[in-house]
Amino acid sequence: MIDRLPVTQAVAAMLAAASGKPVGRGAIPYGAEPPYYLLTVVSTTVSGAPLADESEDLSIVYQVTAVTGPAPSTAGSYAVNDQAEWLADKARTAFLARNPNTSQWLHPITVPGVKVYGRSLDTEPGGSRDDSDAIIDNVQRFRVDLSSA
Repeated sequence: MIDRLPVTQAVAAMLAAASGKPVGRGAIPYGAEPPYYLLTVVSTTVSGAPLADESEDLSIVYQVTAVTGPAPSTAGSYAVNDQAEWLADKARTAFLARNPNTSQWLHPITVPGVKVYGRSLDTEPGGSRDDSDAIIDNVQRFRVDLSSA
């Protein structure tokens, strides 16, 4: 059986390392000012081997919300759409970019005993688009497919 918590921790670590931005798992990252990411599990599907066999596959859909807004420590700052889209681009790169020579993921998701065999953009509903908003976000959902190694 593949436990979800270590996978979620590895996904959060990968996104933070690849983007250089803080990642909060279901909450604002501690002490972070915008921009940052919120990572939330949307769904989990188990498939493959029978329940008695511990070699099943697991698919997890993660919602990645890129959040931009005024920096509390900077007077007169405000959120901008360009920053939200830039953060969304960084998230897509973190999840989907591959080395053109080896086809390996540029940003591995490392979980002991687990192989990540697929990643895809599940959906990208977008986000707020009004520059007058105090906080602007962009929402993407990524599917991560795993198998027991």
